[in-house]
Amino acid sequence: MTKIGLISLGCAKNLVDSEHMLARLRAAGYEITDDISEATVGIVNTCGFIEAAKTEAIETILDVARYKQVGELQGLIVTGCLAQRYRSEIQTELPEVDAICGTGSYDNIVDAVRDVLAGKKAAYLHDMTSAALEGARDRLTPSYTAYLKIAEGCSNRCGYCIIPKLRGPYRSRQLADVLSEAQALAASGVKELIVIAQDITKYGLDLPAHTRLLPTLLRELCKLDFTWIRLHYLYPDQITDELIEVIAQQPKIVKYLDIPLQHVSERILRAMHRPGNQAEFTALLQTLRQRIPGLVLRTSLIVGLPGETDEEFAALCDFLQEARIERTGVFEFSPEEGTEAAMLPDQIDDDIKHQRRLTVEELQSGVIDDYNLSRIHETLDVLCEGWDNDSRLYFGRTYADSVEVDGKVYFSSEIPVQAGEFIPVRIENSLGADLEGVRVGGNLQ
Repeated sequence: MTKIGLISLGCAKNLVDSEHMLARLRAAGYEITDDISEATVGIVNTCGFIEAAKTEAIETILDVARYKQVGELQGLIVTGCLAQRYRSEIQTELPEVDAICGTGSYDNIVDAVRDVLAGKKAAYLHDMTSAALEGARDRLTPSYTAYLKIAEGCSNRCGYCIIPKLRGPYRSRQLADVLSEAQALAASGVKELIVIAQDITKYGLDLPAHTRLLPTLLRELCKLDFTWIRLHYLYPDQITDELIEVIAQQPKIVKYLDIPLQHVSERILRAMHRPGNQAEFTALLQTLRQRIPGLVLRTSLIVGLPGETDEEFAALCDFLQEARIERTGVFEFSPEEGTEAAMLPDQIDDDIKHQRRLTVEELQSGVIDDYNLSRIHETLDVLCEGWDNDSRLYFGRTYADSVEVDGKVYFSSEIPVQAGEFIPVRIENSLGADLEGVRVGGNLQ
């Protein structure tokens, strides 16, 4: 039987696309393998968001291509954002690639596989909005965690971001379809549901009724058999009183919100085509913390946008010191071709951008240390993810730790623990970004 191997790069939304493609391939009779070295056809589902992601994608494509010489590989297909953004360059500069599928052509993955097996070069580059939003998934996440993508694309048009040109405008899925998929995930044993889109707060606004559907969706999801429902991402200007109330009142919704602010300088934010300012963000965070007890916040920031002054950067640092946002990801501005920000004057030297990022990371490490120290002697519910051979401890995450981007909790247990179990853990030590503790009592589920 022909074996298909797939490597998924980039964000969780891309991972869901990979899961849809694998389901189509399995339904067509192909065997799926986790070992790319034994695959007959290899697929690399790429990210093309920033320079680092493009470099990773190209290196991965070349790594897979070598199996044409040393393995069973007969064909190599590149899908996703890099294929959409650089289709001509891939076709001319990467002869190792046999077929490409753009972001509107995931539905054609079976056709692409058949083409390369027949020795044909192929390119499927339909309109970005033409790919189906529904369909079966072969999940790549652990059995207890799953993503629920409620919308595709983005219409925010941030000045530094290429995503609308790679994914098309914002397109919400129908509420009934989303709930049907969620019901199937709950029935399959998923305990942590992560609701994702480029901007989940705008869910429903593009549908005919132009209604904010996220609060309604969350109320319905909370009726299903999930333990945790996690939300990624909420844009600061779209957080309504109704949404805050739902998050505060529903115990299944984890009190962890990822709200990308990007900066606090009003001038910089307008250059980014982003909303808000420092005073508005401060007020929003205060409101959220007052109304949602135990709230942990995550944000993302960009330093080094063209024209960012020392004073504007210092104001950003002051804000971080005062706001004490528990989780912060900071990125150096990447001048992506095709974006407005790449053409702005006063581009900032790479060394300055790098130093500014390091400064923010150092500030943030102090915030993380303080947060972790504040949790010592508390007992927290931990979703066990497995056993760590190096430390000889189990590890997992609390509600304050999202998948891959946050820290872990390492804990001992005299009773064997299985991945996917919720365990009460008394925190006894801080390990930088991580925590260490000991199991107390029995399982929570």
